[in-house]
Amino acid sequence: MDAPSELGDFLKSRRAALRPEDVGITPHPTRRRVTGLRREELATLASVSITHYTRLEQGRATHASEGLLEAIARTLRLTDDETAHLKDLARPAAASHRVAPHRVAHASASARQLLAAMTDVPAVVMDRRGDVLAWNRLGHALLAGHLPPEGPGTPATRPNLTRMLFLDQQYRALYTDWHDQAQLAVASLRLVAGRHPDDRSLAELIGQLAMNCDEFASLWARHPVRTCTSGVKQLRHPLVGAMELSFENLVIPGTSGQRLIAYTSEPGSPSEAALRLLGSATDCPTASGAACAAGRPPR
Repeated sequence: MDAPSELGDFLKSRRAALRPEDVGITPHPTRRRVTGLRREELATLASVSITHYTRLEQGRATHASEGLLEAIARTLRLTDDETAHLKDLARPAAASHRVAPHRVAHASASARQLLAAMTDVPAVVMDRRGDVLAWNRLGHALLAGHLPPEGPGTPATRPNLTRMLFLDQQYRALYTDWHDQAQLAVASLRLVAGRHPDDRSLAELIGQLAMNCDEFASLWARHPVRTCTSGVKQLRHPLVGAMELSFENLVIPGTSGQRLIAYTSEPGSPSEAALRLLGSATDCPTASGAACAAGRPPR
């Protein structure tokens, strides 16, 4: 990815989102051509040189100090995630040095063993790009029962949950709040891309999505940035219907960004019953899974 260009676009998007009134500037009703902050206004508010800020936004300032970036972040009212993203984009060499040499990722034997032991909890192991490296039976049934269960076993057949969210109609249909999930997915991908500017596979994924999905391209152009470690998913599963599941996103130490994501339901809730019903379907032959989920014996 072109870090200088990404930095400039990110800063411009955040300047445009901040109204002059928000920072105590009264705009002239006839002389103002932009709705957001001008470069010189931002530089003045952040107490930095307009020349220095302009060079930064144009990608020509290669040694931005911590103090400068913090001042700009405060002025633009960036979140913690956005501030971290700004620093990654402004200092791509430092971000690159944090990246381990590229290797084909695999889930460890202990991670796969842990997944197998989680018989009542849907769970998957993913890399930082969203490639599924392993899943347990219930995780497969919950997220991608229409795909071969052995898919994560080899790089050529691995599902990618971000790609599926935009390009796989059956996976899209799983989410009742798809637009919210799409925004979160893009925001998370932006954060990862800023941290790993030399990841070719990640750049290829982003390019593929931008070329094949206008919704992704539109969201990507807005430069959302956000990380998400836990939350709630609103799902409508084709076998068992509506479910509200909590999820936890746990980083696996020493794996260059691999994560274990587990989904749980509120005890005694209809979602718990639906999840239990889905679990019973995973014990049935594939051809009769729907019948098992409906409580009917397989033929």
